Amino acid sequence: MTTWPLPTDDDKENLLLSCRYDDLDEIQGFVTKFGSDALSSVRDDNGNTVLHMTCGNGHIDVLNYLLPLVSPSILSAQNSAGSTALHWAALNQHLEVAQKLVHFIGGPGVDLIDIKNAAGRSPLGEAEMIGWDEGATWLVQEMKLDESSSHDVNDSEEGGPVDTSQDIEVEIQDADGEVAKMTISGSIPPPDSVI
Repeated sequence: MTTWPLPTDDDKENLLLSCRYDDLDEIQGFVTKFGSDALSSVRDDNGNTVLHMTCGNGHIDVLNYLLPLVSPSILSAQNSAGSTALHWAALNQHLEVAQKLVHFIGGPGVDLIDIKNAAGRSPLGEAEMIGWDEGATWLVQEMKLDESSSHDVNDSEEGGPVDTSQDIEVEIQDADGEVAKMTISGSIPPPDSVI
């Protein structure tokens, strides 16, 4: 078993800056010097992790490097404002980052979408608040919307095929009781059509 030296506060600060500014070489150097286990324990004064810095800035190359190395629990780690790395990806409109976080095998999965920050907003709530329709739509499509249903969503009352061209109306209530309504369209308009 290898015994790794402990990183200093300066080493930790430099790591977080490297994650923020997409300096993969520096991050790899940190891991070489201190081991990958040290990555999951590094926080700034506001509780932000390496994933907060990486995901908030949309650095896919760094995220691809970090995800297999960090503890899966860090995906749901909340900073002092209660926000996760997925909140930050949503706030900064980084769809590919959000997808990688939610789909990471061994991580919390779609449960990340339900975590609320201190303001009472989930990553979906943050996406809606800033008007990021693409991200909000994707998050809604990923959510477990009705776990209490005892039938398969692909079951139809007639037992025939489901018409996937139908629109789906979704209503989501936030912590303040406000209801957001969204339509997920099953049909794709022709390229010449005006919406």
